Amino acid sequence: MAEKSFKYVILGGGVAAGYAAREFAKQGVQPGELAIISKEAVAPYERPALSKAYLFPEGAARLPGFHVCVGSGGERLLPEWYKEKGIQLILSTEIVKADLPAKTLVSAAGETFKYQILIIATGSTVIRLTDFGVEGADAKNIFYLREIDDADKLLEAIKAKKNGKAVIVGGGYIGLELAAVMKINNFDVTMVYPEPWCMPRLFTPDIAAFYEEYYANKGVKIIKGTVAVGFTSDSNGEVKEVKLKDGRALEADIVVVGVGGRPLTTLFKGQVEEEKGGIKTDAFFKTSVPNVYAVGDLATFPLKLYNELRRVEHVDHARKSAEQAVKAIKASEEGKSVDEYDYLPYFYSRSFDLSWQFYGDNVGDTVLFGDSNPKSQKAKFGSYWIKDGKVVGAFLEGGTAEENQAIAKVAKLQPSVQSLEAVKHEGLSFACKI
Repeated sequence: MAEKSFKYVILGGGVAAGYAAREFAKQGVQPGELAIISKEAVAPYERPALSKAYLFPEGAARLPGFHVCVGSGGERLLPEWYKEKGIQLILSTEIVKADLPAKTLVSAAGETFKYQILIIATGSTVIRLTDFGVEGADAKNIFYLREIDDADKLLEAIKAKKNGKAVIVGGGYIGLELAAVMKINNFDVTMVYPEPWCMPRLFTPDIAAFYEEYYANKGVKIIKGTVAVGFTSDSNGEVKEVKLKDGRALEADIVVVGVGGRPLTTLFKGQVEEEKGGIKTDAFFKTSVPNVYAVGDLATFPLKLYNELRRVEHVDHARKSAEQAVKAIKASEEGKSVDEYDYLPYFYSRSFDLSWQFYGDNVGDTVLFGDSNPKSQKAKFGSYWIKDGKVVGAFLEGGTAEENQAIAKVAKLQPSVQSLEAVKHEGLSFACKI
């Protein structure tokens, strides 16, 4: 097979790839210089849509509506955009071998791609219950959600099992967003997770209590402190029951599993320095191998604000790290420099009529403020995280754009506080006056 050669190759076709392509176009990439190689069959899109609006029974999101870069208020990059810019989209192509010293990638079909500069943007893959040998976990209608193909399969099942029973395994992002979406589709929904409260990596027990009661009021059943240890299926091979460790069995027409992800670094094992489960980079997303960059979920990078190496799995960082890497590449070619990546961690979610944002770090003491009654018409509440006498993190449910900007500013500036009680008393106004 003929070898294809490019100056720049982005490996991976997710959010980071789309934002990197836009930055290359801004910086003046020449036609034919850049290729994106993706195993997905569609141009880069905003992945968060899949667990939210894509599955809505009415007013559902569909491509081309959520191609990048609409998620951050930018122009939608349709497949034609890449053509116009002379960027090659090499889709439905899985790379099975990466030889970094030889600057070569090989696809499953045996195609060879050469590059001068590589941006690794392969992201994460979902952790599957079959990875742990869970009995019956390969039954039909057990779903994971990462790519648009996954969402399409789940959508078909939602239509086929109308008003059926859904079990959500996992109490994190995917669990909470999918439980809401299945309820909106009129399913009988049960969530199962081993932790004592939902979203334990971010939420305090106080914050989680609000969401758990809100979901319960919407009719979502929550079972905590146990895990799925097996599944039984019917004669068609479709899941019919979820067996729990505590001995209970739950009827299920559809099971959605959201128990985390792992960075896709396998292709590069032993060729590049790794740290904290990801590929180690500097503040410009350069790896230990010259002319190789890593961005998004799989980059372990210096988080300047906290003076530590960290890996961040979130769409906001995928976008910004991709742009930073491209700026750094183009600057170094011109003998210029760019500022170090100075990232403020940011997470958000939307489900039912709820919408929260979090900025900063969730370490130290916490104070809850505002109206966190799940029965309120329009609950608005938040939390500050305070460490060494400074606010280091802030969370807000139901905030306006201005209020969300205020909590972001607080998390970035880290103002000192006199006492936890004083901050609790001031609540949101503490952030708004900074």
